[in-house]
Amino acid sequence: MELHILEHSLKVASIEKEGIQICTHGLIKLAFLASKTRCKFFSLTETPEDYTIIVDEEGFKELPQSEHISVADATWLALNVVSGGGSASSSQPIGVTKIAKSVIAPLADHNISVFMLSTYQTDFILVRERDLPMVTHTLSSEFTLFRVVNGETVAAHNLGVTNGFVKPKLVPRPIIHPLSSPSNMFCVTSLDPDTLPSVATLLMDVMFYSGGPKEPGASGEDSTHIRFFSFSLIEGYISLVMDEQTAQRFPNNVLFTSASGELWKMVRIGGQPLGFDECGIVAQISEPLATADIPAYYISTFKFDHALVPEENIQSVIVALRTKSTAQ
Repeated sequence: MELHILEHSLKVASIEKEGIQICTHGLIKLAFLASKTRCKFFSLTETPEDYTIIVDEEGFKELPQSEHISVADATWLALNVVSGGGSASSSQPIGVTKIAKSVIAPLADHNISVFMLSTYQTDFILVRERDLPMVTHTLSSEFTLFRVVNGETVAAHNLGVTNGFVKPKLVPRPIIHPLSSPSNMFCVTSLDPDTLPSVATLLMDVMFYSGGPKEPGASGEDSTHIRFFSFSLIEGYISLVMDEQTAQRFPNNVLFTSASGELWKMVRIGGQPLGFDECGIVAQISEPLATADIPAYYISTFKFDHALVPEENIQSVIVALRTKSTAQ
């Protein structure tokens, strides 16, 4: 398999809910007027706590300076596993569980923190730029390494140092963070960029205006139902994650659907904000799923992590993960 190191230098930031209004101009430009910017990598995810934005340096320039924006203290690079050549975006989603043992676990063994973004098209593994030599050293035995330079994919030579690294001591990875599963069912979907203008008003409403703060249980709403919406526009490909009710607001035949019309349930990881320095959180979750051959999308946000698994698997997933967390 091939591992592509994309050329985007990425920022990961949090926008407070009360500060989203001052950012909407820049965010709308990044999402709907991409041709007016030089941004090639943009992702915005809303959770109950905040908005998480992953954006390249050109896109970051579109955002205002504000006390409501917190930026992670690192520049991140995106890695992408490609099976059998070809562009990542032309292949079917492989799911984070398919790369759990070959990418996620080895990086965790070497104490390399990762930030995950699964999309409809593929999975991006974000690593700190300063960790790249260790990353390439760790993965070079499993993958043919390529680097994207000025849009061209070239062989990656001498990215890693082959000496001076200590072989890691492999230790068990118990799940140490609380897990919860909201009541929502989610769709992972996409749409043709050419149709984006026709649903832009609806998408803007979903992204910025229809998810205002609500009191738990207000209007009879299930208190375990959470606000979660993710929009990514990466190298021209759109990915959307939304709950079933939100998807029903879209016109027929606009959103891509799988033949099975599959719905996904969420496992939310973390009781307190997770931070960026702890290693192995993604591995703790993805390894048991890989062992059970359960596909999953995984979306890290500024404060918590989120795994999406097929609806029919959610009970067995929760049992397996909670068993792993109490078995140590």
